[in-house]
Amino acid sequence: MSENVYVRLREHLDQMPIGYPKTESGVELKILKKLFAAEEAETAVLLTPFPEEAEQIAKRANEDTAVLNRRLADMSNNGLIFRIRRDDRTFYQLAPFMIGFYEYSVSKIDAELAGLFKAYFDTAFLSELGISNVPGFKVIPIQENISADQTLAPYHTLENKIRAARKISVADCICRKESRLTGNGCDYPLETCLNFGVAAEYYIEIGIGREIDADEAIRILKEADEAGLVHAGANSKHLSNICNCCPCCCASLKGITQKGHDKHRYMNALYEAIIDYEACTECEECIETCPVEAISMADVVMVDRDKCLGCGLCAGNCPGEAIAMTLREDREEPFEKVMDMGMAVLEAKKRL
Repeated sequence: MSENVYVRLREHLDQMPIGYPKTESGVELKILKKLFAAEEAETAVLLTPFPEEAEQIAKRANEDTAVLNRRLADMSNNGLIFRIRRDDRTFYQLAPFMIGFYEYSVSKIDAELAGLFKAYFDTAFLSELGISNVPGFKVIPIQENISADQTLAPYHTLENKIRAARKISVADCICRKESRLTGNGCDYPLETCLNFGVAAEYYIEIGIGREIDADEAIRILKEADEAGLVHAGANSKHLSNICNCCPCCCASLKGITQKGHDKHRYMNALYEAIIDYEACTECEECIETCPVEAISMADVVMVDRDKCLGCGLCAGNCPGEAIAMTLREDREEPFEKVMDMGMAVLEAKKRL
């Protein structure tokens, strides 16, 4: 097998909604070579974004089912492809770079891999991440910071959805681990990435996350809020994950805070911060708290709603309780399912 197998895998991954574009340096191929053995790369090219059993894949590829099944099991255990179990049946599917084998590298990332990830993000992947202008994440504040007079749908809140989840896991943040390994780390908490349902089952099975109950998940969420982290999950009504993101390391937030990109390329803001000027003491705590510098002081404290993520961190830190989070009247509701979001991203990229 030659390097061509890694080129083919790169091209295959690039067909995903969030693709895997080519670079002049070839750093994307270096990542694949570090993570995938050549035979594993050949196998990954056989997979699709849709769950399939080994027998289906083997039949299409004209391979021995038992041999292929063992290889798929090993690859999924190593965080190279995604796996779903239903009763006594096992399904495999191609994992994109993000959210995918980048995050699944959280337990094995070392300084070399971190450096490759950083180089790829800086040279190619950030542009790919926001090119469709279809935000991949929705931002939701914790419930205590939401105005009490709001009429909310279940997907407008987090705690009830968390309590309804059948399986929950927590893992370290791959973005912050990468930053620490490349000498750009921060002091924000590390074990903050929450997954639910089939994603949680996968994280627990392969040992990159630990199982927790709803009470601990909510405690982690509130501690993340107190630490100043933005609560962002996949931009769908179905709750699959919550990334508690910092403005310095998070892949999406860095595009906003370091590159000056419009938030809509990455984040769907469902809420906005509304200031009660009678209660506001102009202490400017909210200005210091806002992760995207959406709040400033003129004659009074002002919120730039075009920048505001609706994360609620300002409301939670306001000593005078003068800020409340209100659903935006012009909000874009999340997609029904993650697959619907993926199709919207592909359609937007086609138009480009």
